[in-house]
Amino acid sequence: MRTARTAAALIAVIALAAGCSGSGGKNEENAADDGGGGGGGKAAGTPRLKIAMVTHSGEGDTFWDIVQNGAKEAAKKDNVEFLYSNDKEGKGQAELVQTAIDKKVDGIVVTLAKPEAMKSVLGKAKAAGIPVVTINSGGEFSTAFGALSHIGQDESVAGEAVGDELTKRGKKKALCVIHEQGNVSLEQRCAGVEKTFDGTVENLNVDGTNAPGSQSSISAKLQAAKDIDAVVTLGAPIAAYSVKAKEDADSKAEVDTFDLNAEVVKRLKADEVGFAVDQQPYLQGYLAIDELWLYRTNANVLGGGKPVLTGPAVVTKKDVPKLEKYTARGTR
Repeated sequence: MRTARTAAALIAVIALAAGCSGSGGKNEENAADDGGGGGGGKAAGTPRLKIAMVTHSGEGDTFWDIVQNGAKEAAKKDNVEFLYSNDKEGKGQAELVQTAIDKKVDGIVVTLAKPEAMKSVLGKAKAAGIPVVTINSGGEFSTAFGALSHIGQDESVAGEAVGDELTKRGKKKALCVIHEQGNVSLEQRCAGVEKTFDGTVENLNVDGTNAPGSQSSISAKLQAAKDIDAVVTLGAPIAAYSVKAKEDADSKAEVDTFDLNAEVVKRLKADEVGFAVDQQPYLQGYLAIDELWLYRTNANVLGGGKPVLTGPAVVTKKDVPKLEKYTARGTR
């Protein structure tokens, strides 16, 4: 019931934002049909803002391209200068947040994959009067670190959904591939899978920025443990590596994944991936920028002290016709 109330409030706020910024209506529908992400109409007449987004993304992770697409669309609508930077190491990410503070930005969007590294610098943002919205990871730390709200999925709940789905599919032994060591959200996903899965779960750590190394590690594990009948990857690019690793190992394991992109949809269609868990990264980027604009121009805060959930949703081959065009344009 709480989720439904939050969703209803969120829809109302989005509608307000669209009305205030002069977008929406037939022009926006046409823009969406043309393959863009929406954004018809003029930018908001509110004062120009500068908002920074700093994430823990590693190189080559297409998930963050989709987040940025959403953020850029909202920034265009809201008359916002959007600044993006990323570092997979906690120390480097914290330094980038400090750079944003030094630039006196009007708001900061940040991920908390390695929360302890971010605690001090977010305290500095608060002291400087810069509002912060957290997205994607570390939602349980968001309020304590002074953020207005958190936008994303509950990673434990998402993992539990995967465990339930694997059980429903009759799987017995799953390999959960963690592509970034120390990322609390990824660890929560695997723990969630283990909590609800009737079979057994074994974790495997790989370097997600090293495609050949990741593929080789997964292949070696599948060769050594022929009883693994499910490979759960925690990001869309790792799913592609796992499909190739499965072929190399001559394994019968089903590859399933968190997150969605055009490549995963193509593999769902070809029965190379069993299912995916969508957390709507475009929405995370879009809503984060929109919330900071709303806060700066109208003192609005989303969520009422609770996370604004953008997932999880289990996506299978039957959903491909509905999602194909959106993943192709980089908005799902």
